[in-house]
Amino acid sequence: MKVLIVEDQLAVAKALQVLLEVNDLEAVIAHNPEKAIECVEQDDIGVVIQDMNFSEGATTGAEGLALFRRLRTLDPELPVLAMTAWSSLESAVEMVKAGAADYLAKPWDDDKLVASVKNLLRMRELALENARLQHEKSFARGELARKYELCGVVYRSAAMHRVVSLAGQVASADVPVLITGPNGAGKEMIAEILHANSRRSAAPFIKVNAGALPDDLLEAELFGAEPGAFTGSVKRRVGRFEAAHGGTLFLDEIGNLSLAGQMKLLRAVQRGEFERLGSSETRKVDVRIVAATNADLRAAIAKGTFREDLLFRLNVIEIEVPALRERREDVLPLAVEFLARGQAEKPKPLSLEARAALTDYAWPGNVRELMNRIQRASIVATGPEITAEDLGLACGSPAATAEPAEPSSSEGSSERRELELLLHECDGMISRVAARLGISRQALYRRMQRLGIVLERRFKG
Repeated sequence: MKVLIVEDQLAVAKALQVLLEVNDLEAVIAHNPEKAIECVEQDDIGVVIQDMNFSEGATTGAEGLALFRRLRTLDPELPVLAMTAWSSLESAVEMVKAGAADYLAKPWDDDKLVASVKNLLRMRELALENARLQHEKSFARGELARKYELCGVVYRSAAMHRVVSLAGQVASADVPVLITGPNGAGKEMIAEILHANSRRSAAPFIKVNAGALPDDLLEAELFGAEPGAFTGSVKRRVGRFEAAHGGTLFLDEIGNLSLAGQMKLLRAVQRGEFERLGSSETRKVDVRIVAATNADLRAAIAKGTFREDLLFRLNVIEIEVPALRERREDVLPLAVEFLARGQAEKPKPLSLEARAALTDYAWPGNVRELMNRIQRASIVATGPEITAEDLGLACGSPAATAEPAEPSSSEGSSERRELELLLHECDGMISRVAARLGISRQALYRRMQRLGIVLERRFKG
């Protein structure tokens, strides 16, 4: 990408152009605001270096400020570096407050100017690359939504896109599926997608928390019971297997079943046969089993607490749902969705600090915790916006001090690179970096800690 120099004095413009080209930076010149706008519209401009005055006798910087506003309207993300004399310093400072990258005084320092331009170009390239990737992701999500029924799932991350894609792909296979992942990560939503895209979608989708069933109630709950089969049983009870006939049976928390319960379940899963409690009549059902667990079943097999033959029957296809801390891109879209589902006709927006706190938090309770915090915040918030304090994530609160999670290798490294460039560009001044990002200094410190960025302090002797 090219650097656009907007300078009415030919000698000054040429000096800047030569300086940049000596440092392998291609530069073009515009001698007035109209030409500058034309260049941005027609050329591949990565950074603008602009003077503050273009008319003879002008010294206030008002012309430069007006050009900057036009450039922001044309391309809000285009980095602009102001070149200012002392007389127009106030306007240059106003530009920076309005979103300009920085300002440099005339006469400029060659090394500092070149370093600033190179950093801005790198950041511009990263921003454009991220925008391209986001566009591709958005297109891929749209294509997936057109191909499958996604049951209202909300996500933006590549990790979750792979999970949802796999669920849609295997839904029609009509084989048992094991969904693994931590509590509250969204395993039930994946089970719903599997059912909705299967040939059984018009039949029942029956859910049961298998791990919460005590052994003495397990048979009656899963297989049903005849009248008089146990004390208090006065009428026939239809079990979950029978209720799910022709459809899908979702067995949640399968890893918490006792060995006795696992043995009773195995025959029904293996043959599709069972007897109601109190009956000797064998019944057959046609159900698809989708099981879910947050436990490591292979480790449980090694300990003797889970049957290997049952795992083989349940785990024809495994879908692993990642924890929310491993897909931080999903946090804000989910938060906005949960706000929209609230009772308020017009939900309050999230403040910038609340957004930063949401993305920096480790989310040990995953999506379920996020939903609960959003619901709480929408009720207790008294201001025009939902704050980090409303969410219970204000700096210093127990929630905010939870152990930060390591970012994923691809998303985290890109985020770290951008932040390091911004810190370098702002000479390590935390207040300036926080202002550029639109977050508080506390939120910035939390983000640096999460990304493993340590700021070196250098003192002049």
